[in-house]
Amino acid sequence: MKKMLALSAIACGVVSPMTMAAEEVNVYSYRQPFLVEPMFNEFTKETGIKVNVKFAKKGLAEKLVQEGEYSPADVILTTDISRLAELTDKDVVQAVDSATINGNVPSQYRDKENEWFALTLRTRNVYSSKDRVGKLGDEFNYADLTNAEYKGKICTRSGKHPYNVSLVSSMIAHHGEAETKTWLEGVKANLARKPQGNDRAQVKAIREGLCDVSLGNSYYLGKMVNDKDQKAWADAVYINFPNQKTEGTHVNVSGMAMAKYSPNKDNALKLMEFLTGEKAQQMYAEVNYEYPVKEGVKRSELVASWGDFKADDVSLDDIAGYHTTAIKLLDEVKFDL
Repeated sequence: MKKMLALSAIACGVVSPMTMAAEEVNVYSYRQPFLVEPMFNEFTKETGIKVNVKFAKKGLAEKLVQEGEYSPADVILTTDISRLAELTDKDVVQAVDSATINGNVPSQYRDKENEWFALTLRTRNVYSSKDRVGKLGDEFNYADLTNAEYKGKICTRSGKHPYNVSLVSSMIAHHGEAETKTWLEGVKANLARKPQGNDRAQVKAIREGLCDVSLGNSYYLGKMVNDKDQKAWADAVYINFPNQKTEGTHVNVSGMAMAKYSPNKDNALKLMEFLTGEKAQQMYAEVNYEYPVKEGVKRSELVASWGDFKADDVSLDDIAGYHTTAIKLLDEVKFDL
């Protein structure tokens, strides 16, 4: 009878065939194939467990909600704390009890209920023109972006992009809502143009003389350095780590979670533990110019050349709690208009 029910479910398209095979694990991923497939191949080589991946640019949380208990997903890979928080908010993931993962991932980079875990770190930097500004010192803070000397000289992507929302959320965590709103008003007043484009577009604008400083994630510098069409942009700027004398530079993450109805839970746990281990962390660091979340793992040579920095140690779980307030403030100051 059970066999008949299972076959009927598959025929109706309710259960994916991915869930029926033994020694497999199914991944839903926002991360690009070139980045994760080498690690999955290594995992399969070591364990014999095949990794099936569905790649997407958006909508994974909604897909998991729609699929419900019939979802074939075991592990979700995503970028940014906001997308990790969305998974918990929509109740599509489950807590994972693993001494291995907890030993590899520092407490500020995982959910308090162990429902998500960071895999890599990226800093929210300020890029400065080599010719017109020079290297910003350790005294430079995000708060300084409101100074008169930067009037008409700042470029940024949309304030509502997750990377900027997380930065604003961290400002709220440290300085409160009122002070953060004043800061946003000051930054907007200093913009050289309406927020637009991505982080690389801001560095391009510095190269072209449209602005002198910009906000951007650290790993984009590595990508530009190794792109023959964009290397000139990278060569035109310095990467700076704000708040070195105060709370530290804001850090965001890419991360993972176990799907709520994981049909291959044991294999999912094995993959998650592997991804936080030294070998996978080293591969992440080399391929995408990000910082390993596991302490002691060597950075790529290029990333190491940017120098050491003090990272903000406020819990990302706490920062995620301010995202709604951050968006409200961005609306109130009409940051993107």
